[in-house]
Amino acid sequence: MDIFSLSAAGVLYLLLQICVTVHILLFKDDVKSSIGWIGLVWLAPLLGSAIYALFGINRIKRKALSLKSPKQDIHKITGKTQEEIEKEIPKNLLQMLKLGYSVHPQIFALGNNVSPLINGDEAYPQMCSAIEKARKEVLIESYIFNNDKAGQMILSAAKKARGNGAKIKIIVDGVGLNYSRPNIAQAAGKINGAEFVVFLPSKKPASLPFVNLRSHRKIMIIDGETAFFGGMNIAEGNLLKTNPKEPIRDITFKIKGPVINQLTRIFMEDWLFSGGKAFNPALFKESLPLSGGSIAREIPDGPDGDYGKVELMVLGAINCACKNINIVTPYFLPEENILTALEMAAMRGINVQIILPKKSNIFGMDWAMRANFNRLIKKGVKIFLQNPPFDHSKMMTADGIWAFIGSSNWDERSLKLNFEANMEIIDKNLTQTLDKIIEGKKADAKPITLQNYSIPKRLLNNSFKLLTPYY
Repeated sequence: MDIFSLSAAGVLYLLLQICVTVHILLFKDDVKSSIGWIGLVWLAPLLGSAIYALFGINRIKRKALSLKSPKQDIHKITGKTQEEIEKEIPKNLLQMLKLGYSVHPQIFALGNNVSPLINGDEAYPQMCSAIEKARKEVLIESYIFNNDKAGQMILSAAKKARGNGAKIKIIVDGVGLNYSRPNIAQAAGKINGAEFVVFLPSKKPASLPFVNLRSHRKIMIIDGETAFFGGMNIAEGNLLKTNPKEPIRDITFKIKGPVINQLTRIFMEDWLFSGGKAFNPALFKESLPLSGGSIAREIPDGPDGDYGKVELMVLGAINCACKNINIVTPYFLPEENILTALEMAAMRGINVQIILPKKSNIFGMDWAMRANFNRLIKKGVKIFLQNPPFDHSKMMTADGIWAFIGSSNWDERSLKLNFEANMEIIDKNLTQTLDKIIEGKKADAKPITLQNYSIPKRLLNNSFKLLTPYY
């Protein structure tokens, strides 16, 4: 009887391993990831299969909303055809534009104004001023919305907006919600009539299979007329002038113009997915004057279907650039394809510059990033490490006219796991302004040269690099 039981258990283990392996082979595209999962499943059948079931399977499938067509809106506003819009794009970016439409078939919106705001010292007062004047609605989505000085500033403004009759809707990620104690949910609940939802609540058992997935988006829209968008969370660490305990440098953007409708679409999808009730959002009206010269469009990305858009967009920009590429990111752990593209761009004579923080706020990140430095520097890529405080800014520019802003970092979490939102912008004036900001960061940074790492140091760097998918 014991022998029979052991044989039966062995057969069940084998069947479990085979079934999980088949699932991995059918649904995992990345070879290294597939090999890792299969190895774990066969070395530890029960534990490996359980971990794969929790963290390896994408269960999120969302349908795009049928809001008012952005394509129709833009054509009506501008009176231009798609062909006429394409003629306004510089020749060296036409290939990039064609690639972008294939990656995400969203037409550009013309006549936007995009203004960079440095740190919370510039951003939060402008956010609060816009919120306080709201008459229709305030839409806020953030990965981190802390219950601290910054969070209370935003909630105080939202309370005044509510007094004006504006609807208040707030989305906070389930993981990011727990960065402060007590969290912001209870404080937001004190605003009479405000609605608050959590994106994949991390403490609910039903959300356990999604614990590795997060909404990293940062979107704020007021009355469909003004938006704030980028990579800055709501946290007092961004208020550098108040000398916070853990200061964070960052940048976000104030936006006016029809591209706000595309941001509204993303918010609506996340709102409904998080359990919020359907509503008719305030959209940028055709009757409002066009605000500026930025040609812009939104690129949403996430593990809910056709993901990998941000990765393809940055690869396309690297390959299409003719003069220079500037990258600012807090975390730089891309996969081999991006590293190789950057090397090849530098070998073509493109001035490739990457600005990173000297000291990360994530344990092990500095060692992991350094594992890639020498190979890039050998090919001509220039890397600069910026002095503290920690810089959380995210932006990419190319050839003095193309910019890519938003929530995405240059790591596998942002490119594979997180729900992100980035904006592709073609605007010479804005891009040159961003390039000046980047030059300012360079002035406060140290260029990295080839390092003759000792064997223990190489082992340390490369060991932490193995954790790339898990940061």
